[in-house]
Amino acid sequence: KILRDKTGAGILDCKKALDESGGDIEKAIDWLRKQGVNTAQKKSSRNATDGLVTVSIKDNSAIIFEINSETDFVAKNDTFINFCNDISSICHQNKINDIEKLKNITYCNSGNLVKDELTKLIAKLGENIIIKRLKFLENKEAKYQKYLHNSLTENSGKIGVLLSYDCEKLDDKVELFSKNLAMHIAASDPTSIGIEDLDQKIVERERTIYKEQLKSSGKPDNILEKIIDGKVNKFYDEVCLLEQFFVMENKTKVKEHIANFNNDNGYNFKINEFYIFKLGQD
Repeated sequence: KILRDKTGAGILDCKKALDESGGDIEKAIDWLRKQGVNTAQKKSSRNATDGLVTVSIKDNSAIIFEINSETDFVAKNDTFINFCNDISSICHQNKINDIEKLKNITYCNSGNLVKDELTKLIAKLGENIIIKRLKFLENKEAKYQKYLHNSLTENSGKIGVLLSYDCEKLDDKVELFSKNLAMHIAASDPTSIGIEDLDQKIVERERTIYKEQLKSSGKPDNILEKIIDGKVNKFYDEVCLLEQFFVMENKTKVKEHIANFNNDNGYNFKINEFYIFKLGQD
């Protein structure tokens, strides 16, 4: 059932894939791809828990985190929203980048720990609530931008992006440019900034899958390698932020879009790092 939810493959194909991979879900997904089984995009989000992704920027720090509830009804409750806002303030004040540490910090002026307030919130709202993940950034030299998709409040929504960048100037042009980049990240969901930042294990996994898909083609090895290289380059265009085509025009890659912006304005805009949290996504 888990494999079917993730891939959309038929039950017999899923059974065969699990048999061939010793019950390992990720290996089974690879096996299905190698066999050319037509799999749908992951459907795990359909069964995912609800809640909110919160992104907050304050002075030289920024935070992005996800708190889950069981239903959208609770996620829209003022008590739940206020809890998200309080957690944001606590993380900024205490520079929290660890969930377990966060749970053992005093909750605002209550005298209780965050974990105790979380227990009270669960009892009050009648649903299981989980602080799922968080990332805190602080850099006196860096600048931050955020974007929220399907936003419920100014700081919370269903998809959140936190972008850290360097630029010697901060004006309306830079503000709009960085906001558009954050929107692009939300739309394109990149895995890394550039090719050199991409985990080589991911690349090798793709190469292996492409090789398995083509092994029965009968083409010479040198031709196969060229085809595989082409597929890998296309893969870079899909998962590396700088290699993606900028969604608002779809004519130039993000790296060219940044270069043009710098050349036209005499700026030195550079992306440091980014984080994208999609509600219910691992």
